[in-house]
Amino acid sequence: MIVDSHAHLGWDEVFDEDFTEAELLESQRRNGIDVTLVQPALTHSLQTVQRYHDAIAELARRQPGRFYGIANPNPHLPQDDYRREVRRCVEQAGFKGLKLHPLAHAVNPLGRRGQSVFALANEMGLPVIVHTGAGIPWAAPSLLQGVAERYPGLPLVVAHAGGMILAGEAGELAARCTNVYLECSWSGGFLVRHWVQLLGAGRVLFGSDHADNAATELAKFRALDLSPEELAAALGQTAARVFKLPAA
Repeated sequence: MIVDSHAHLGWDEVFDEDFTEAELLESQRRNGIDVTLVQPALTHSLQTVQRYHDAIAELARRQPGRFYGIANPNPHLPQDDYRREVRRCVEQAGFKGLKLHPLAHAVNPLGRRGQSVFALANEMGLPVIVHTGAGIPWAAPSLLQGVAERYPGLPLVVAHAGGMILAGEAGELAARCTNVYLECSWSGGFLVRHWVQLLGAGRVLFGSDHADNAATELAKFRALDLSPEELAAALGQTAARVFKLPAA
């Protein structure tokens, strides 16, 4: 079972990228991906993110068991609107997690808005995917240690595992906090091998970020000389467990 734990749908207002449904479907077909976790492209308004959330929910409805949503409203929205939209995604559409993008939404993870995201996720039992790497200082993995310690039952998925430049921070964070997981898109293969050895494959996740990057990321994992059990965990079993997918 292969789970792509990091994908997008919609027009991204921050990075000017168009993530299409056709690309997601083709990525699954071409790469043998069984399940894709899809978050909306980055946007700022409530109305736009609702439209993207609805599109993800509709894709999941038409492709049952193949796609699941990750909610990502802008944390700077009025808090009642933010909480209501997250609950709508989870309770009505079966979304499996919550995303925080410190760079794109200009959110300090240690600030009031950032902390409200983690508090809500902990309250609802949702894993949080946090962008790390590009966007220093707020995208530094080390900022998440206090959160991980405050909410030991809250799974924190460190997207891009520090983005190469802060990979050391990401690995150190995961070594200290057992509720931290490393999503390794755009990370060097030698780092992924090190993390599997240090933490175990049960703490490492495959993700593509872009549909056309999926083949590269899969090749990276398969080139690491992992055991069959380690490879199976990193490519899908860990994500299925963390996000409580039906196949877990």
